[in-house]
Amino acid sequence: MSKDPNSEIPKWKQDFPIEQKEATHVSRREFAKFLTLLSGALAVGNTAIVVKSLAFPEKPLEGEHAICMESEVREGDSFMFEIEGSKTIPYLLINLGNGEWRAFEQKCTHLSCAVKYRHDLGQIECPCHKGYFNPRTGDVIQGPPPRRLPQLEVVIREGQVFVKAQQS
Repeated sequence: MSKDPNSEIPKWKQDFPIEQKEATHVSRREFAKFLTLLSGALAVGNTAIVVKSLAFPEKPLEGEHAICMESEVREGDSFMFEIEGSKTIPYLLINLGNGEWRAFEQKCTHLSCAVKYRHDLGQIECPCHKGYFNPRTGDVIQGPPPRRLPQLEVVIREGQVFVKAQQS
């Protein structure tokens, strides 16, 4: 008595007679199509970024912005605030004492981590990669940041703290 050759093959395999080699094989033509589509998508994305930056340039900070009352930030403390413009930028206001106030952008110039003022160290610290900045000038003291922190000019008028773009 002869056996039916299909009786030994499972039913699911009879319904899907595709070998594994065929299912995982990618031809050169399919690979080239994939690379072409991926390259095209990257080119379109980069073009969109360039067009956006040229069509909608960032506007520089204009005028004075009221931040807080002088009495709200004790000597040796800092105060975080944001200024909305073409985009929202976080800043750090520092009361160094003796009437000295400084305001810096709160993003590290290395990888944009949020910086914080450390009164105990007398420095601005980037906790991500241990970068340190001078709280009076914004200059890099130590670590990987490539340049100083962008700074705003601080003006105190009638007990209120204002910031404006720094004069060159």
